[in-house]
Amino acid sequence: MARYVDGFVIPISKKKLATYKKMAALSCKVWLEHGALDYVESVGEDLKVKWGATFPRTHKLKAGETIVFSWITYKSRAHRDRVNAAVMKDPRLKDMCSPDTMPFEMKRMLYGGFEVLVSA
Repeated sequence: MARYVDGFVIPISKKKLATYKKMAALSCKVWLEHGALDYVESVGEDLKVKWGATFPRTHKLKAGETIVFSWITYKSRAHRDRVNAAVMKDPRLKDMCSPDTMPFEMKRMLYGGFEVLVSA
């Protein structure tokens, strides 16, 4: 079965994780209600690896920051586009989608849509 994934990498202050978790819980509910297949938000725990381009180095993490790594799964890109159009109209997200209320710097967030290459 073809799948499509929206992926996110967000540097965030550890002090703002509780606020982000509330926002993510509502977002999860909204995305799933509008048809997303899966919604995952995870927080960095083992980020001091010794090889590759690490998240802390790549994002130039400041003291007290960590990474949130997230993805939302859809049937296809067309399905993603339909779900996201519905989500963006959902009034429950209106207040939290303002740059003034985000618990992280949106300009530091990485985002992209991906076709699944291999899945189990």
